[in-house]
Amino acid sequence: MIQGASRPNPILSGLRCRCPNCGRGPLFSGYLKVAERCRACGFDLKAAESGDGPAVFIILIVGFLVGFAALYTEVAYAPPLWVHMALWLPLALVLCLALLRPFKGVLIALQFHHRAAEVRNDDF
Repeated sequence: MIQGASRPNPILSGLRCRCPNCGRGPLFSGYLKVAERCRACGFDLKAAESGDGPAVFIILIVGFLVGFAALYTEVAYAPPLWVHMALWLPLALVLCLALLRPFKGVLIALQFHHRAAEVRNDDF
């Protein structure tokens, strides 16, 4: 942590895909690959693991939006099937790709904010 500075808001730093410690350095080194260290403060980001959480949220949100829009369009206008395919498949793909990175950033930032750690129990 930076001396004399407070931690950034985890939601805002996650949405901006910035380091959860300083809020300045990039969180990702690729599209969804988390950087090993923050370039701005040197914070260790290797322990960041969001699992399937972002994908689940995106599936629920995009599925609701696109499903509702497709259903409304079908009831109101009754277009042919090819129109539905041409409209809703690209929209779902674009929304999923656009929302996945910020959602992953938010979940990782909240994980660091709340000092969450994976629990391992190898003793059975």
